[in-house]
Amino acid sequence: MAQIRNRQSGNGAASQSDQNGAKGQVLQTAPRVTLIPGDGVGPEVTGAAVRVLEAAGLLINWDVQQAGAGALKTLGTPIPDSLLNSLRRTRIALKGPLETQVGQGYRSINVYLRKTFNLYANLRPTRSFEGVQAPFRDVDLVVVRESTEDLYAGIEHQVTPGVVESVKVITARASTRIARFAFDYARRNRRKSVTAIHKANIMKLSDGLFLKCARRVAADYKDVTYDEQIVDAACMRLVTTPRAFDVLLLENLYGDIVSDLCAGLVGGLGMVPGANYGEKGAIFEAVHGTAPDIAGKNVANPVAAILSGAMLADYLDHKEAALRIRKAIGEVLRAGQTLTPDLGGKATTSEMTEAVLNAMTSVDARLSE
Repeated sequence: MAQIRNRQSGNGAASQSDQNGAKGQVLQTAPRVTLIPGDGVGPEVTGAAVRVLEAAGLLINWDVQQAGAGALKTLGTPIPDSLLNSLRRTRIALKGPLETQVGQGYRSINVYLRKTFNLYANLRPTRSFEGVQAPFRDVDLVVVRESTEDLYAGIEHQVTPGVVESVKVITARASTRIARFAFDYARRNRRKSVTAIHKANIMKLSDGLFLKCARRVAADYKDVTYDEQIVDAACMRLVTTPRAFDVLLLENLYGDIVSDLCAGLVGGLGMVPGANYGEKGAIFEAVHGTAPDIAGKNVANPVAAILSGAMLADYLDHKEAALRIRKAIGEVLRAGQTLTPDLGGKATTSEMTEAVLNAMTSVDARLSE
């Protein structure tokens, strides 16, 4: 397991002791990023991502903060004030998975952080990698999910014993904002189409409003094809002809479900990164859970966390480093010699991380030719 070090100093600077030969030199320009190792396999895969980012040349001032079940046990709360204060300072985080209890206990910390910091856009790029056994090849689609409302607003109450009511909240403001994010992303990344996924044939007011907003935004992007699909039909189409989709635009609940479905098309949740964007910050995280059954066994797949780190590198405007990381992962997977058990191999988390680090060296050599 990679060890995660808190590199924050009292004056908010990071020290560099190796790469440039200036041992102990203080770097005032290193960005501060909140690092949330997470629960279960979180520290293992997040540690791998940190190692790869540092090997790619990113000098980051990590502010390590606890959250989730681990924080509850040691600090008495799953969301410590120190974590919230750190996020208010840095406005950016790399996060491991956090435990969410089912049917009881505290609410989802992921949902809480997205709402608290208004991280309204969840982005999950889903693409096939050569060498990974998966139902489909050549999948390359992006799920854009609204992350602040819908049923995840958490408005529910007991009407009478045995009857519970949950309220689905859809607003024009949030729907317009996420639609514009999706179209901006499509245009900026030269994507050809955006498909709005809905259930407006049944929920005519809520999903109908979502569609009306998406249509109004689409009118401003004549260079991007706009389409609509009912969610159940879209799911069927995804598992038969996923290449028919490019950018998928969804409300919160549908986006949560469909993004995991898409991960299954390319080899599982261990292959898909994730990011949550707002107007003033972002949190990057792998989309898989805490996997308590394999926690501490050094067998978790670190790819999703490392790819989330590459998205962080992009956000910090280190495009070349992000490209190197993705190319290195592609080489390791294509070779098929160092794969974790979920990918059909026998490698440990540490071994796969080392393979990625070694592949980066060969990538660097080719890029410098």
